[in-house]
Amino acid sequence: MRRSLAPSQVAKRKHGGDSSEDEDWNPEEDTKRKKGGNESRESYISPFRKPLTQLTNQPVCVDSNAHGHRLKNSDNQTYQALNAMSAQRRVLISGTPIQNDLLEYFSLVHFVNAGILGTAQEFKKRFELPILKGRDADASGKDRQVGEEKLKELISIVNGCLIRRTSDILSKYLPVKIEQVVCCRLTPLQSELYKLFLRQAKPLQTLQQQGKISVSSLSSITSLKKLCNHPALIYDKCVERDEGFDGALNLFPTGYSTKAVEPQLSGKMLVLDYILAMTRSTTSDKVVLVSNYTQTLDLFEKLCRTRRYLYVRLDGTMSIKKRAKIVERFNSPSSPEFIFMLSSKAGGCGLNLIGANRLVMFDPDWNPANDEQAMARVWRDGQKKTCYIYRLLSTGTIEEKILQRQAHKKALSSCVVDEEQDVERHFSLGELRELFHLSEETTSDTHDRFRCRRCVNGRQVRPPPEDSDCTCDLSQWQHCSDKRGLRDPILQASWDAAISFVFHQRSHEDQRGVV
Repeated sequence: MRRSLAPSQVAKRKHGGDSSEDEDWNPEEDTKRKKGGNESRESYISPFRKPLTQLTNQPVCVDSNAHGHRLKNSDNQTYQALNAMSAQRRVLISGTPIQNDLLEYFSLVHFVNAGILGTAQEFKKRFELPILKGRDADASGKDRQVGEEKLKELISIVNGCLIRRTSDILSKYLPVKIEQVVCCRLTPLQSELYKLFLRQAKPLQTLQQQGKISVSSLSSITSLKKLCNHPALIYDKCVERDEGFDGALNLFPTGYSTKAVEPQLSGKMLVLDYILAMTRSTTSDKVVLVSNYTQTLDLFEKLCRTRRYLYVRLDGTMSIKKRAKIVERFNSPSSPEFIFMLSSKAGGCGLNLIGANRLVMFDPDWNPANDEQAMARVWRDGQKKTCYIYRLLSTGTIEEKILQRQAHKKALSSCVVDEEQDVERHFSLGELRELFHLSEETTSDTHDRFRCRRCVNGRQVRPPPEDSDCTCDLSQWQHCSDKRGLRDPILQASWDAAISFVFHQRSHEDQRGVV
């Protein structure tokens, strides 16, 4: 497997033949290939660099390389153009064949083996609807039985053109990875701003009236997500008295200014401040900070300057050539930089940041594949240290709802792609619509919804199954309502900052004695 950490999904129309191993299309190399052989051929990636109508030679093989999920939408022009080409073989390679729904899976399978699952409408009626209905936490026994039968039928059909490999085969070659989902309490300022917004903007009422996510609802979601990161990110809205923030300025401390970051005003930022301070003072480890928002990266920069941490930053404004240089420098053991800031939208995929062994995912994405890709940056081939992944969430807020939605999508992928039979049904579709509700009294809304049988009064009394690991459902992770159950000294020391609950799990048992 070339992509050493991502699970790979390979779908084939016809076995045999070699596929291109190129990472990207290089026009000079492509010209050399044409001149050097009797058989002319176009690189698989050329559709992304020039119109397909300009191709002068029919390719022997249409190969998606490691980005097969780019063809998840059968309506986009790239898909339709590639699908119109005549090729002896079609090969897709993807670590995330299902990112959002089953129709994406249908598109990939249909591309390599047209008609095997019927048309999109036939697939939806025959497979998608009964499977999703059976996966719902509120499904009846009959619906679950029908869903399981349709799931088995779908797997039996697709297995004829599918090869599945997961990252499990690489675990023995890598150090242990410890993933930790850290629920952080809102500060009093965040809590008051959150409740004020829900009262004024009334996003739930709008959602119920329209019955679907509207532009107004999307704007509300973005505002709440930014508020969870830090009140500074919505301060301009408060100044302008935007909908939901009228009178909000009165809640900010006297003399507040956005020129300097104030970690104590955000639960997650305060926890991050402690994690960085403890890491810097007690270890030689480096840290990768990841966020979906460049505005949050700006706050990270202010924090680093205040604490005098050396850092580098990679976002969409940086050229590819410069990216390679700063990554190489950061990975060097002699590099003085302590922190690597990364925009998940700009550089979450393909980077090897083994110079660091701690990664903080500061905010969640709706698509679990995006988070998985970003979190895999440090746990790569060449890593020598134990890796620690911190996923920070604001307790009881929309961020926990996003995590729950991720769990729903990952469970769907697990049962369809990996044929797992006992993926937990924790969340009904109705519960997933409860985006605009603040649970102030909970230590973790996600854990509450698990109906966990291993915990009594919020405290774990029975460990998860021995064969569980990071790829399992969160219900099969370690559950900690206090610092005593944690294995990470850094997180233990940071608990009192604002942590309310932690899920944590190991990738595998330590077989290498790596520390």
